[in-house]
Amino acid sequence: MYFGRLKHCILPLLIICSLGNLSAQHNRNLSTQQHSKLHQDLIAGQQNIHKAINLVDSIALLEMLEEEEQEFPGADIYGDNWDQTWVNPYKVPIEKLPETETIDVSEYCMPIISHITSNYGWRRRRMHRGVDLALHIGDTVRAAFSGKVRLTRYERRGYGYYVIIRHNNGLETIYGHLSKFLVQPDQIVKVGDPIALGGNTGRSTGPHLHFETRYLGMDINPNKIFDFVNQVPHTDTYTFNPKELASGLGYGKYKSKGTQNGAKYISYRVRKGDSLSRIASKYGVTINQLCRLNGIKRNAILREGKVLRIR
Repeated sequence: MYFGRLKHCILPLLIICSLGNLSAQHNRNLSTQQHSKLHQDLIAGQQNIHKAINLVDSIALLEMLEEEEQEFPGADIYGDNWDQTWVNPYKVPIEKLPETETIDVSEYCMPIISHITSNYGWRRRRMHRGVDLALHIGDTVRAAFSGKVRLTRYERRGYGYYVIIRHNNGLETIYGHLSKFLVQPDQIVKVGDPIALGGNTGRSTGPHLHFETRYLGMDINPNKIFDFVNQVPHTDTYTFNPKELASGLGYGKYKSKGTQNGAKYISYRVRKGDSLSRIASKYGVTINQLCRLNGIKRNAILREGKVLRIR
């Protein structure tokens, strides 16, 4: 009897304890799950923080590299050569120039919206190393690409007032016969920035802009980079090939190994009684070569005093 009553008392207690244990176990499981979720959320948050930190670091690095590029444009090409006296202080022998180099010209500005009045190439007895673009005195001349001004000078018997800019893409551009500078040496310029006013100074017979493009001092025909009719580059990139430039029509051919960077050619002034065959025989070249270099036909009549390129 006593055991029966005791059983009736103990059984509910056991049930209550069991339920309490189940509830505690459930709470412990729930607590473990919540802790695990919180831990995962914390880890995920840390990963996001790391990504954000990495992004900030990457942006800071890019900004630092951009500042260095602006401060030292073309440093990987020109090194620490920042001469502020000569147009071409590099004098790199042709065999030491890169065989080819791809130059980004996609971010550009035409120095002036105009047309060519005198082209690049052999002109009388002188090599014309740029193109002449028509303008009026006082017209604004702009930077063709972003870069840094290396030189502003005056040359009475040559460029007149002129500016040289070294660009981030490795090119250097020259702007000649100006009337006024709007920039100074060591100034950083963006593509399209006004750099000067057009003029008629130096060796010039009328107002125009003399515009040159160079790579390590070697002049490149600007027509190979720009389409001056449509006022755009031919493509987004230009491939610099010094040997091709040296042997191409309108550019003097380089001499033997070790010749300094600059056009070297052999010319001949036609005399009375000369013929293409006689000149070709004298210099050991072919008639076809003479015709190709001078843009003439085999049956062309040679005018006395005309200057022919031989090599």
